[in-house]
Amino acid sequence: MLKNSKSFFCQATLAVLLTSALPAAATVAAVVPTLRYTLAMPTPQTHYFEVKMDLGGFPAEYTDIKIPVWAPGSYLVREFAKNVEGFQARTTGGQALAVEKLNKNTWRVRHPKQADFQVSYKVYAYELTVRTSFIDADHGYLNGTSVFMYPADNKMLGSTVVVEPATGWSKVSTALKAAPGKFTYKAASYDELADSPIEIGNHKVLEFNANGTPHQVAMYGTYTADDTKLTADLKKVCEEAHRVVGQNPLDRYLFIVHNLERGGGGLEHLNSTTLEVSRTTYGTEAGYQSFLDLAAHEYFHLWNVKRIRPVALGPFNYDQENYTNMLWVSEGMTSYYARLINKRAGFISQEAYLGKLGNAITQVENTPGNRVQSAAESSFDAWIKGYRQNENSSNSEISYYSKGDLIGAVLDLNIAEATKGEKHLDDVFRLLYDTYYKKANRGFTDKEFQDAVATVAGRRYDDFFQTSVYGTKTLDYATALGYAGLTLSVAPLNENGTLGASFANRAGRIVVVSVKRDGAAWNGGLNVNDEVLLVNGSAPNEESIRQLLGSPVGTDVKLQVRRDGLTRDIALKALADPDRKYTIQPVASPSAAQQRVLARWLGPKK
Repeated sequence: MLKNSKSFFCQATLAVLLTSALPAAATVAAVVPTLRYTLAMPTPQTHYFEVKMDLGGFPAEYTDIKIPVWAPGSYLVREFAKNVEGFQARTTGGQALAVEKLNKNTWRVRHPKQADFQVSYKVYAYELTVRTSFIDADHGYLNGTSVFMYPADNKMLGSTVVVEPATGWSKVSTALKAAPGKFTYKAASYDELADSPIEIGNHKVLEFNANGTPHQVAMYGTYTADDTKLTADLKKVCEEAHRVVGQNPLDRYLFIVHNLERGGGGLEHLNSTTLEVSRTTYGTEAGYQSFLDLAAHEYFHLWNVKRIRPVALGPFNYDQENYTNMLWVSEGMTSYYARLINKRAGFISQEAYLGKLGNAITQVENTPGNRVQSAAESSFDAWIKGYRQNENSSNSEISYYSKGDLIGAVLDLNIAEATKGEKHLDDVFRLLYDTYYKKANRGFTDKEFQDAVATVAGRRYDDFFQTSVYGTKTLDYATALGYAGLTLSVAPLNENGTLGASFANRAGRIVVVSVKRDGAAWNGGLNVNDEVLLVNGSAPNEESIRQLLGSPVGTDVKLQVRRDGLTRDIALKALADPDRKYTIQPVASPSAAQQRVLARWLGPKK
């Protein structure tokens, strides 16, 4: 020990001298990475966006660059990398950098001793849906997930986005916050960028305020709606949706509306939505109401999904499926609230609301898949079934939208009854918002959702969830509606017999397009895509098929069909139609307790 003491002393002294030689605030400034996107579209008629990414402060030997494989809110792996072309990387001085593609959606850029570099690529965009991207000579629209890439290890890095519209285009609409510079915006993270679609062109922009927040409506395409009425009605929808949770998470909001020859659907985003509608939808009362339903659905997602969410739905893994049992809450209950919001806003009467609810029950209960797949299974399997419908889907599946809608109604009525009309489903969403979004900043688990319902209702519904949500037991509509002084009547949907099949005329050929589980056609061996050559010995036409579909119960039907180029004979017997129609009516003299539940559920009668 004494032998080495001198050496140790010398080393320690040197260390002290070196340390004292540094400035008092002796630090080496940490390199803060930066990211800037430039979105150009010099030849929009060719359907390409051109993207440049300027990355600064990346001192590693290499950086992996990714593009998502799916778009949040649309639960299907869509492989957006398939539309990427010409990926390359260069130093700030223009020298080419080595690029290696690691897998379907990841590029590795090697940039030793080059902390600053640029990536560029093109994206073919010619699919005009609410979940993809599109550009042509008239306008450009993009979802960030299908156009913008991101550095794999810096997903939470903020960025600047500069949009360079095509020649002659003067407007850019997005919920991203403006930054200094024309058509320049900023995103706090890739999640925000990916969740903020952009409309570019010469579209009309409408404006209104709701809940103290500015709202814009970017209307692409020709349409027949009255702008003043449209914005006034959207304002009512937004304000009624806000009343459900009672807290405003916004400082701005954007509706992007694509008015097309054919259209339908919407996709929610953090502070915006895209709606796709037929340009003539505003011309009829039913069409206009469907637009308001769609707007209410997507707007309510501001709370349910974007803030109140299952744990699996954020932060997102953009590389693969994000599984959850809870889409019946996220989407189904949003559908439930869309109709309820429009009732509370006065756009539909109580009678019309009950009629729509009865139709919803009719649709679900007449779907054979409702007795095969639970709402939870439908949610979990959305990735492999929900967006990949085939000829057997109605026999084996149920939509988490439609089933979740009805689960919402039944739960709402049960909570109102349990609390003697003091609370209802709104209070569950308020509790979830406060507990998991505001305080914990995370999603909820399946059990935590059930716990929230129990907390509000003052009783647990474990058996209900186990059998009717995670199982396929029929919902007890009659009891739930009875709490509000309503009756549910059930009658045959069709008095005639049925073969349990449907047909279509395809260029003069009568073809089977569906076969219903356990029906005569199902059990008798009639297949989808069979071409009907003869019906009871005669050539078929649309009139004879209509008569066939209305055959009395017990009627014998002999078909000759062509399948795989060969003919075969099939004998069927018309069976009683198992489908039922569900109708909801108020009782003549509801009790005070029933009136309280009804008022809490639907709001004032208008």
